[in-house]
Amino acid sequence: MGPLTGFRVVEFAGLGPCPYAGMLLADLGAEVICIDRAKSDDPSKKLELWQRGKRSIVLNLKSAEGKALALQLIESADALIEGFRPGVLERLGLGPDVCIERNPKLVYGRMTGWGQFGPLAHSAGHDMNYISLTGALHAIGRKNERPVPPLNLVGDFGGGSMMLVMGVLSGMLEASRSGRGQVVDAAMTDGASSLMMMMYTFLAQGTWNAKQRESNWLDGERPYYDTYETKDGKYLSVGPLEPQFYKVMIEKVGVDPVEFADQENAAKWPGYKAKLTEAFKQRTRDEWAAIFEGTDACVAPILTMEEAPHHPHNVARNTFIEIDGVVQPGPVPRLDRTPGAVRCAPPLPGADTRGVLADLGLSDERIEALLAAGAVQ
Repeated sequence: MGPLTGFRVVEFAGLGPCPYAGMLLADLGAEVICIDRAKSDDPSKKLELWQRGKRSIVLNLKSAEGKALALQLIESADALIEGFRPGVLERLGLGPDVCIERNPKLVYGRMTGWGQFGPLAHSAGHDMNYISLTGALHAIGRKNERPVPPLNLVGDFGGGSMMLVMGVLSGMLEASRSGRGQVVDAAMTDGASSLMMMMYTFLAQGTWNAKQRESNWLDGERPYYDTYETKDGKYLSVGPLEPQFYKVMIEKVGVDPVEFADQENAAKWPGYKAKLTEAFKQRTRDEWAAIFEGTDACVAPILTMEEAPHHPHNVARNTFIEIDGVVQPGPVPRLDRTPGAVRCAPPLPGADTRGVLADLGLSDERIEALLAAGAVQ
């Protein structure tokens, strides 16, 4: 029984960031009911892992009956999450004013790239565009090369999903005291900007070069915070920032500790990096991993996605789980008394339509009539 057991969240189906937020809430015990798109027989739909643990209902929101059912479901919810462009749900008659009037304690979570207002609010975009405006994308990459897209981790999921979840949970906590809901405007530009707080701190302190990549503390400039290729063409992450950890790393690599003693002498960094590059190529990645395992050197093997689930540390912590033969990350974060869990594999759209409608008090005859009319699937 997760900590959110007893809470109901209605999710409007969309692309990755909103469904991922719904998955996090479902993993923590919330009943997440996804108002899905039309039913599909596409087997790949079963592999939308962020749909795990949810119930799926297909409603025709363009029909009066489908819209009425959506509002009835929303009346029973603690929160709603959606990831459409601003105004989409208003045009369907399901905007926050309508929904909160029907359910005064509803927390209405909205996630977009640009936010609900501002000059770009109604423009299309994707993760890379959103983090472009925050300074984040400019800061990631090698010197004199193009910025490197960090997958879609910073905008969609870190700046988007995580901030939406935090906002919704904060709203639900406040509503439990006030009895009043509110709208959460979670914009990926805002969230990604917040994730850059440390770098903006360094900039304010005058210790961050915002004009040049690979010229700062955590962006690969220093020889003791970078990645290195090994003998077998694989890689290590090397990050002993503190002097005591740096000393352990130097000792384990086997280079001259006297020559490498001046850790913070920037004039020596190019030479240090060149010699470490040569040294790390003398052994395979796994040979180095065995040497550094359990030490304070802050060195770790860079694993592929196929390798990661099998690393002993991940195995010991059940970091990855398997559901219906599909390996995937497990619920986070961990709570000792009310831990999260995965209720079920991702359902196909509409798999729970009958059950959800029955829970709302509709009779079998009424459900059959709605199916026949095309209001639900």
